Amino acid sequence: MRYLPLTEADRREMLAKIGVPSVESLYADVPQKALLKAPIAELPHHQGELAVERLMQHFASQNLGTASCPSFLGAGAYRHHVPATVDYVIQRGEFLTSYTPYQPEVTQGTLQYLFEFQSQVALLTGMDVANASMYDGATSTCEAVQMANRITRRKRAVISGGLHPHYREVIETLAKYTGFQVVTPPPAPQGGEDLMALVDKDTSCVVVQYPDFYGNVRDYTKLAAAVHAAGALLVVAVTEIISLGLLTPPGEMGADIVTAEGQSLGNALGYGGPYVGLFATRDKYLRQMPGRLAGQTVDAEGRRGWVLTLSTREQHIRREKATSNICTNSGLCALAFTIHLTLLGEAGLRQLAELNHATASRLADRLAAIKGIEVLTPAFFNEFTVKLAQPAAAAVEQLAKRRILGGVPVSRLSPDKPELENLLLIAATETVTDEDIATLEAALKEVLS
Repeated sequence: MRYLPLTEADRREMLAKIGVPSVESLYADVPQKALLKAPIAELPHHQGELAVERLMQHFASQNLGTASCPSFLGAGAYRHHVPATVDYVIQRGEFLTSYTPYQPEVTQGTLQYLFEFQSQVALLTGMDVANASMYDGATSTCEAVQMANRITRRKRAVISGGLHPHYREVIETLAKYTGFQVVTPPPAPQGGEDLMALVDKDTSCVVVQYPDFYGNVRDYTKLAAAVHAAGALLVVAVTEIISLGLLTPPGEMGADIVTAEGQSLGNALGYGGPYVGLFATRDKYLRQMPGRLAGQTVDAEGRRGWVLTLSTREQHIRREKATSNICTNSGLCALAFTIHLTLLGEAGLRQLAELNHATASRLADRLAAIKGIEVLTPAFFNEFTVKLAQPAAAAVEQLAKRRILGGVPVSRLSPDKPELENLLLIAATETVTDEDIATLEAALKEVLS
């Protein structure tokens, strides 16, 4: 028997207390298409533990994993080689203290790696200061918009059509419920959007991606100057953090806030998470930065130590004074990020970035020679967009049948834009071999013939 601790009378009393007529009404904001109309037929109601394990293993065996075939998936989540040392060091006792370092005297390991993490993120992004991580790149970018709203005392964000659709949707969802406006031009895979034409006296920030969703690498220096002249801030989001091992840091182009997804360093794909959000800004905006900041100090005996220097979340201070309701940081993922980047060092990161770019360039050259494929991205890091002679989603399905993960159809992330249905986003990291490239090349020739 399933244990149900609440009686029907208990439920009625709880519903009456919060002023809703039924349990179903609690889900009024959930789209109908996302709600199950009946139990999933394929899942039995009651099974023993061994039977459930076997069933889940059966389901898992139907997945085509990125490690078991040539994979060219990207779109904000990238397969990179994670050294075995990362998994070893991450389990050391010095770091396996409480993930929330309330008592610095017993959480020195946690505070030290957070301090190192912040230093690494600030160096990568070219910014003055970074926090002790966020949930992921999307929520980090959303927090940046809210921070810009606070700083400028304006409530209108201009979002580039080149921002990852998931990031944009997170911002739009928060805007709906917290009362600020979001303006986005149509997607422009080959550039040409005029973001400054959308900026007005109520605009708090302009949000761009670097490289953008379609892989384009752009110089945002002039945009930053124009945004600042309008009294707004420039937010730059980075979905592939390894690109900053080769590209000009956003801070050097005039960005006011830089957000990023740090999954590429130390963290496996994991079917969607957990990931780690990066957040960096200028010194003058430090007090408005969400999350926490670990700082370096000395104790009474002059020994170096670490403390929480800034805690601006509502768990630490009065809610009306808080800059964020985020209740934790992605500590374990941040630790993995820090270990991986420390192992690489500055020279290793640059070499890794160069290897990624070189691999993607070889792939682009091979694909451009195939009839029915046009490479749309003129300047890219390790990801670019191609236009196929047929809908990309259908081509990807055909490639999957050949055990090739051929990329992400843009239509999958922008289903409401039929003009993008032939576009395919393709990524090539250091894990892609010349044999993988040859396999994709041959398969695409068959699929498009």
